[in-house]
Amino acid sequence: MYTLADIVTGTGGQVDPVYPGAAHLVLREVVIDSRKAGPGSLFVALPGQVVDGHQFIADALGHGAQAVLARTDWEPAAPLGAEIAVVRVADTLRALQALATWWRSRFPALKVVGITGSIGKTSTKEYTAAVLATCYKVLRSEGNLNSETGLPLSVLHLRAEHEVAVFELGGGAWMGELTALAAIAQPQVGVITNVSHSHLASMGTLENLAQHKAELVRALPPTGVAVLNYDDELVRGMAAQSPARVVTYGLDPAANIWADEIESSGLNGVRCTLHHNGEALHLHLPLLGVHSVHTALRAAAAGEAVGMNWKDLVIGLQTGEAQQLRLLVARGLNETTLIDDSYNANPASTLAALNLLLELPHPRVAVLGDMLELGLYEEEGHIKVARRAVEVVDRLVVVGPLGRLMGEEALRCGMTPARVFFALTNAQAIEYLRRVLAPGSFVLVKGSHGMHMEEIVEGLRVPV
Repeated sequence: MYTLADIVTGTGGQVDPVYPGAAHLVLREVVIDSRKAGPGSLFVALPGQVVDGHQFIADALGHGAQAVLARTDWEPAAPLGAEIAVVRVADTLRALQALATWWRSRFPALKVVGITGSIGKTSTKEYTAAVLATCYKVLRSEGNLNSETGLPLSVLHLRAEHEVAVFELGGGAWMGELTALAAIAQPQVGVITNVSHSHLASMGTLENLAQHKAELVRALPPTGVAVLNYDDELVRGMAAQSPARVVTYGLDPAANIWADEIESSGLNGVRCTLHHNGEALHLHLPLLGVHSVHTALRAAAAGEAVGMNWKDLVIGLQTGEAQQLRLLVARGLNETTLIDDSYNANPASTLAALNLLLELPHPRVAVLGDMLELGLYEEEGHIKVARRAVEVVDRLVVVGPLGRLMGEEALRCGMTPARVFFALTNAQAIEYLRRVLAPGSFVLVKGSHGMHMEEIVEGLRVPV
């Protein structure tokens, strides 16, 4: 809960005397989407590339918002009402970030884990939070709230009962972005998943991207812990850049925490042996695919850094995210099984998903959409995925203009036209799949977040 005084203190703004709000106004949430406003909410009118949030202030108030954070030069088209509070600032985005930074500083005992990297941020965040939740009261950032606007909203969900927070830090648009996000979240533990071809369009080279991701480990305090992927040379090289203690993880025995004897059981999870300080721990993880062992290693390293003992970690790793498989696997129409990996995609993560599909029985179907923000790697990345798909799937459905690259490459590699379908839209893909899916098919759905391929999953899912 925030008081109006909290908002003023955190943002450095001033209450408009014409709209001072009701006496003793208490706010329960901060929103930037007018449709999500309700009684007790503060609506922050952010500038946008296409539209300005100030145009939606009336809509937010119509949904019940009781306070507004607005620019000093904004004037309402009509009177707002005597009980509405308006806090005016020079820059609403900077004010939102300042508010979140100030709010975070009110929880000095809080332990924060910050997670970034090219692939696996969200799955690592979810699994790490679930493991930690077996011992602590944990706040995790919701969905993709990891950007310069999303992270502040995540931080503003902090409450006194939280002992640990796990925040995903996005970035990739400009150098210094992760430095700014770390200043808001103030993590003591920083986890780097990997450096791959995501965001090459803005960063240009993998080396530039690595320097960008290293901003997180450079921002850690000397008393903190940097958790680095030993198997990724670019991540391993970040060790010298952090003032914090470094813990490495991977499949190489040279890492501080490593795993071997990895065996996937398809949709029944993964077995492996985890090694730490000379001890071998045999685990059955509720995760999908051999590649997900890295996710477990990150969670283990972060859990130890926060203060969990290994007895609790072993329990948490095996039971902390019992819902993980059910979140990713759904029952589809015509007795099919949907593997929902629609949240995001780049070549490395899509190849890993295809490798999981290879472990499952026929018929296998891949529904693949554009992989965005790959820069100069765009054509090569899509072609690599297409060639692997030819080796794995019985039927390939591609969506979008870059998806067409994959479909055309699959045809060049010998897939018959009857097994490749080019969809212009998600709706077209759904209509086709409803007609052709054979009973018992395993259907992988994957594409970049901007492709909204979760629509395909919903279009094929059997209602619960």
